[in-house]
Amino acid sequence: MLISFSLENWMSFRDRVTFSMVASKERQHGERLPKIEKYQMRLLPIAAIYGGNASGKTNFFKALKFARRLIVQGIGIDNLIPVKPFRLDAKMAEQPSWFEFELLIENTVYEYSFAVTRKAVVEEKLVAITSTSEKVLYHRNGNNTNSEEFFNDEPSLQYAFKGTRDNQLFLTNSVSQKIDKYRPVFDWFKKNLILIAPDERFEPIDFGPVKHFFDEERPHYSTINEVLSQLDTGISHLCSERISFENFPIPEKLKTELFEEVKDNTIILFRNMLTKERYLITRKEGELIVKKLVTCHSKMDGTDAKFELYEESDGSQRVIDLLPFFLEVSNPASKKVLVIDELDRSLHTLLTRSLLEEYLNSCSSETRSQLLLTTHDVLLMDQKLLRRDEMWVTERDPKGVSNIFSFSEYKDVRYDKDIRKSYLQGRMGGIPKILLRCGM
Repeated sequence: MLISFSLENWMSFRDRVTFSMVASKERQHGERLPKIEKYQMRLLPIAAIYGGNASGKTNFFKALKFARRLIVQGIGIDNLIPVKPFRLDAKMAEQPSWFEFELLIENTVYEYSFAVTRKAVVEEKLVAITSTSEKVLYHRNGNNTNSEEFFNDEPSLQYAFKGTRDNQLFLTNSVSQKIDKYRPVFDWFKKNLILIAPDERFEPIDFGPVKHFFDEERPHYSTINEVLSQLDTGISHLCSERISFENFPIPEKLKTELFEEVKDNTIILFRNMLTKERYLITRKEGELIVKKLVTCHSKMDGTDAKFELYEESDGSQRVIDLLPFFLEVSNPASKKVLVIDELDRSLHTLLTRSLLEEYLNSCSSETRSQLLLTTHDVLLMDQKLLRRDEMWVTERDPKGVSNIFSFSEYKDVRYDKDIRKSYLQGRMGGIPKILLRCGM
């Protein structure tokens, strides 16, 4: 689970800010909060981030995406790190960008942080936190490190550290060197952190059961069709049409990229941005298999009429993209952290609320999944749906600096207050400051 995420000198975030999923003392909706007895804390299962256009919501999402990519995929030998420091203050250009995660993995809390420039990893630190103490597993400063394991001359760790490039995280390299000591942290980013942007070209969906929602041979396939038929989209079920990889209508360069990307038992959801067609691509026994997704509507005589996905409304397409992930995090056994940028894009507010309510109904003190989202939909800003500490706002000041804060920081926002009205009146920040001249 995500406990907190802090960042500094990233895009519009110049100063250090912290986003926390630790619950406040308020009691509202307390029955659905995961309880971590070992650490005597409660974590939030959901957080909605509001804010005006260009206030920093998507920049916050991009920070998570950058960190995940740097950890999981790494950087080429001679490549620059694609970090994006704050550009409106000249002195920040050469300063490192800093990121810190506090994570609950199984029954242990880890604090993982790193600071990077375009050329190098300046600092990197991993700490294991127990209920009574902290243990620094390693602390990298440039080309030096300070940790108990290294001082004990553990050969494999020292070898991996010495072989870590300046532009590479030690966490990433240690796993590539088949050292399992830090793999739980690496695997959290690779397998548990799911990031969905509204404009992905293609995205791996190899997150455990999620891939099975599109596999007609698996029971999850019937689940997604059952839910989809209840959401008033007119779609009775999904189906697929197989085509050969050689006849896959995409440029050869993309074919090569997919050929390298798709591993055995991995599913890629590929979206053609021109035709809006979606394809499922998987590899079985070395062979790449391509299936084009289509929808089925019931005719008056009870038979099926097939439609191309691009013939469906934008909202129906968005639901098809998101629904498998909602079903996955709603699984009581799930440990995924799903982060969705612009959840409400193309979705009716009642449909969005229905998706959130179904997820929240699955949450309890024992669940370990989480849902984070950015949105403009103020109708979701309802304390019957969300707690005050589950609603966050990004705001950009006159100097272009973004900040992020929780509604729970406002002492005058009571549980019975119309929080939506206060927000729209500008008393809580996070709304655009629009100046229009007469006649415009």
